Amino acid sequence: VDLATSGAVNFALFVVLASSTFLVIVVVALFCGDTVASEASWSSLRYLLALPVDRGRLLRQKFLVSSGLALSGLVILPTSAVLAGGLLFGWEAARTPAGAVIPAGEALFRLAIVTAYLALALLVVAALAFCLSVYTDAPLGAVGGAVMLVILSSILDQVEDLGVVREYLPTHYLGAWIDAINDPIVWGEMARGVLLSLAYSSVLLALAWRKFRRKDIVS
Repeated sequence: VDLATSGAVNFALFVVLASSTFLVIVVVALFCGDTVASEASWSSLRYLLALPVDRGRLLRQKFLVSSGLALSGLVILPTSAVLAGGLLFGWEAARTPAGAVIPAGEALFRLAIVTAYLALALLVVAALAFCLSVYTDAPLGAVGGAVMLVILSSILDQVEDLGVVREYLPTHYLGAWIDAINDPIVWGEMARGVLLSLAYSSVLLALAWRKFRRKDIVS
């Protein structure tokens, strides 16, 4: 926070730090949790499926569009922060809390790594919200349920008595992007975070596909 005004990239990193634990999670859950449940609540889902379109294909397209919108929001956030930071605080080299100085060009590359990691780490949030969207006809239930479960995971992650169990919580490595601004970059926790996110997402999306293929959309 003290370094937020020292340059464009530092300001962008501060914005990511301030928003990645809640705001971005809400945005991702909103896009992915609304996509199926909203159409079910409007009763328009039955008309979509009355067309000769396979349910799996329909669900795949909905997830691609919703996750694409969430990804665009995630990219717009640091991009606009860099532009705003450059106008307000200049295009100075990035400074880390440890005192290291990173040239502006390399710092932008590091910021791209941070954004890419967050996109992969938040895939579990997208998959969770999407899965709940298939299981319920209430959009707010899917969005709110996903956000509450992520908050619960974050709270449990602070309980040190859980020991090694914390490493398997879906939000345990959400803040590992900070290692991308170390000198040199530390990849260990980010790699584990990506693998954990992909594992959880695969299970959640499989459950969503299984449920949707058997879902009664007539009622």
